Amino acid sequence: MASYSTLKIEKEGSVDWVTFNRPDQLNALDTQMVDDLLDYFGAVYMNHDVRAVVLKGAGRAYCAGLDLKERPNRADSGVESASASPQPGLVSQRRISEIVMRMRRCPQAIISLIHGPACGGGFAMALASDIRIAGESAKMNAAFIRIGLSACDIGVSYFLPRLVGVSVASELMMTGRFIHAERALATGLVSEIVPDDKLVEAARPYIEEMLTTSPLGLRLTKECLNMSIDAGSLEAAIAMEDRNQILCAQTRDFKEGVSAFLEKRAPAYTNS
Repeated sequence: MASYSTLKIEKEGSVDWVTFNRPDQLNALDTQMVDDLLDYFGAVYMNHDVRAVVLKGAGRAYCAGLDLKERPNRADSGVESASASPQPGLVSQRRISEIVMRMRRCPQAIISLIHGPACGGGFAMALASDIRIAGESAKMNAAFIRIGLSACDIGVSYFLPRLVGVSVASELMMTGRFIHAERALATGLVSEIVPDDKLVEAARPYIEEMLTTSPLGLRLTKECLNMSIDAGSLEAAIAMEDRNQILCAQTRDFKEGVSAFLEKRAPAYTNS
């Protein structure tokens, strides 16, 4: 497993606990963290030994967004000065947005544990996760619009209206105002709120229940959910569901799952 300077990876069985590890900068995204996240999510895509990924932040924040102290004009991160060519900026911008695309493409379930600020790019990574659990201190916003940019950045305009509806998404994106834990729960943006020091403990039941599912069943569930959100019709969604069920039904794990259910015991899946 690769070693990263801005991420701390702790393996716990088939779960990767990934900590954004720039606490003195509120885990803001600098060039190295972008590189590290691209590498991690690129590598985990093919690692079927990892079934779930938990994202969290060291120190007082989940992720405060782009590190503007490193690049105050965002000149090498995607937004160039008016006199510069747009080409290198677009290439750099895509490197950042590629993080959330890799998060959605990877077959593992992703849980984000959010405490303190989750702003800009941090907000985008929280939205790109499959499940979000908020600490009591969590506050999230589309910070881009507060610094002279559009709020439509790094997938936020795609994820947010699908999670909370167009009206609330429009409010949050057009004002850049923070959404705090209580309202995030009320709008369905997060699954629950717990004290900040209980976030890891709160994630464990989700992980334990996911690990009682078959490996292929969990992977295909994420894949089909991704595609069904934008499916052109009910028929298209059902066609994907039908394919998935037939694929899963051919596995040894399906037979084991049925046997375990009938025998009232925990299944022993082998990913075969």
